[in-house]
Amino acid sequence: MRFELTSEQEDFAQTLDKLLSGADTVAAARAWVEGESGPGLEVWRRLADLGVTSLLVPDSDGGMGATPVELAVAFEALGRHAVPGPWVESVALLPSMDRVVTVAVPPHTPYALDADVADATYILGEDGLMVATVGELVRSVDPTRRLFAVTSAEPADGETAEGAFELAVLATSAQLLGCGERLLADTVKYAKQRRQFGREIGSYQAVKHALADVRIALDFARPLVFGAAVTGSGARDVSAAKVAAGDAAYLASRVGLQVHGAIGYTSEYDLSLWITKVRALVGAWGTPAFHRARVLESL
Repeated sequence: MRFELTSEQEDFAQTLDKLLSGADTVAAARAWVEGESGPGLEVWRRLADLGVTSLLVPDSDGGMGATPVELAVAFEALGRHAVPGPWVESVALLPSMDRVVTVAVPPHTPYALDADVADATYILGEDGLMVATVGELVRSVDPTRRLFAVTSAEPADGETAEGAFELAVLATSAQLLGCGERLLADTVKYAKQRRQFGREIGSYQAVKHALADVRIALDFARPLVFGAAVTGSGARDVSAAKVAAGDAAYLASRVGLQVHGAIGYTSEYDLSLWITKVRALVGAWGTPAFHRARVLESL
């Protein structure tokens, strides 16, 4: 049996990549950092027109409009292009066709992402889904992730997020996979252009080996991410996917930073958008220790 994307899913991935490649998502992300949400919300609108925001919205028969596989395809593209916004919350956790929502899920996600642009903000806890009161802005290692402290106010009537935590973890894993792929691609491109001692640095064996290690890590993480999507996003499967994707993306960020040298440390260089995003997403929706513990408990 061959586990591959269908032709329709591959077309969906290519359409997303083409749209986002022409949307100047880097400029949108940098504007988002400064609190200018207009360009980012325009990207949101274009993706909504493509059906990304309604992937998991129930259809007329009560089923999902798409499968978790399409969700993983979409979020890999979002990670590859560093698209800002509360996508996990609005598409995976509380899917809606026409609203931007954000949700805090303590202790795994104690703050509400981008509550300043969301149409609704919630807290998901032991008492269920609660409408949240938004507090002060909290600094994140990833400046495109604008985090806000929240307190609960009242029950969210008519809203439910039962079982959606696993889908949120799956979506985050796919984002990490996309970030790692982008970091590797940009680093390989740089290694072919940067010359030192009369040679491209990519011709040195040490650099080749480091990049090959990243390629292998990403190739091992990908089946876990899409395998979790195929099997229905069970706790063990999504936790294994999150650990593998997080480790691979983090390795990609470290190698990317090392190969780029001093320029890789600067916030002005676009590489920083993916490096900081990976660092934030590794701990989002459950730390590596939490997910490793879930895998261990299931064995």
